[in-house]
Amino acid sequence: MHKHLIKKADGEFEPFDPAKLEHSLAHAGASSTARARILAAVVDMLHPGVTTEEIYQHAFNLLKHEEERPVAARYSMKRAVLALGPSGFPFEQFVAAILHGHGWTVRTDVTLIGRCAPHEVDVVAEKNGKRVGIEAKFHNEAGGKTDIKDALYVHARYEDLARAPLKSSRVDEGWLITNTVFTKNAIRYARCSNLTLIGWDYPTTRGLQHLIEEAGVHPLTALTTLSESEKKRLLERRIVLCKQVTTPHLLKDNGVPSDKIQDIVDEASRLCIP
Repeated sequence: MHKHLIKKADGEFEPFDPAKLEHSLAHAGASSTARARILAAVVDMLHPGVTTEEIYQHAFNLLKHEEERPVAARYSMKRAVLALGPSGFPFEQFVAAILHGHGWTVRTDVTLIGRCAPHEVDVVAEKNGKRVGIEAKFHNEAGGKTDIKDALYVHARYEDLARAPLKSSRVDEGWLITNTVFTKNAIRYARCSNLTLIGWDYPTTRGLQHLIEEAGVHPLTALTTLSESEKKRLLERRIVLCKQVTTPHLLKDNGVPSDKIQDIVDEASRLCIP
């Protein structure tokens, strides 16, 4: 099993690691029986050049039949966040909702006047007397990486805002949040310049995935009971979170068939438990 090379989303190859797949399934809440069956099925479908996306899709489809819906939805969380695109606006709203779930007061799409120039800030978050300016860097492909030029840009912006003449435009910190990963150079620069980075699994114990799960704030794109066209329609109406669709009338008002509504509400309600 360990000799199979799989192609990652960024084009690089790595050995297939069954423990990594089993950990992902367990993290989503799959039973030991379901994990064993899915792992065996995935191993059987491995072939030279198999992609991580193929493995994910195969495991996800099996999981939908092996386990209850919230388990499959949790397993698909990273892909669900990728599906918030392509404009990036829903991701800004999503980041704001996550921080709100952690006790921050948040505003989105704010213009602040720095010492040298005005800046459009994706999210301004305040908590315990601290104000943070946040750049939400969205990628709609799993292989997307946020690199050092993004870190340089964000650091310069928030250095300017830290010295803003008006207190109302001043920030104490600048954060760069992405739904994928950072390059090594971006991480190195951020550590040196005291810029806070939050990626999908960075830092290891406080990445975006952990923040989502702790707050119980999940994107509606994770729901397996909604069709792709229904998800798109809701996102266009700036309905981003699964907890927003736990009320039947909202679904009905947005054209979801009546015979589907209760299943959607049940899945959303169970998924959105912190």
